[in-house]
Amino acid sequence: MAFWDKLRESSQTMQTQLMAKKNDLKSGAFRDASMAMCALVAAADGSVDASERQRTASLITSNEVLQNFPAADLQQRFNGYIDKLTADFDFGKVGVLQDIAKVKKKPNEARAVIQIGIVIGGADGNFDDNEKAVVREACHAVGLAPTEFEL
Repeated sequence: MAFWDKLRESSQTMQTQLMAKKNDLKSGAFRDASMAMCALVAAADGSVDASERQRTASLITSNEVLQNFPAADLQQRFNGYIDKLTADFDFGKVGVLQDIAKVKKKPNEARAVIQIGIVIGGADGNFDDNEKAVVREACHAVGLAPTEFEL
């Protein structure tokens, strides 16, 4: 039980930190990297079923930080990334990580993208090994140490 409590607490802490930065997170690169991260976490096991896609899309539209952007725009971008990942996960992942890396020069945005990935991954109460692995890869793409996020 302690593990689940820690995961829930960590997700809540990350969401609080994201809210504190909300006004600074309005760039197109952040928007794209966030949607790429959400898709990467959703497809971490190599596939995305319709319910998982819908659940992640619902989390995106309800996330207050991401409300800086039109929901239809976020959904279109998220679906585009999902389509790339489901067509060919390994090849799609390369492109998705490249889009995530576009925030590398802005540490606040890079951290926020990683935090969004953790929040999305932990939303179902099970931040599994596949999800952790892709978030660690994203950390490397943006030049942050996974240990900063206890990954």
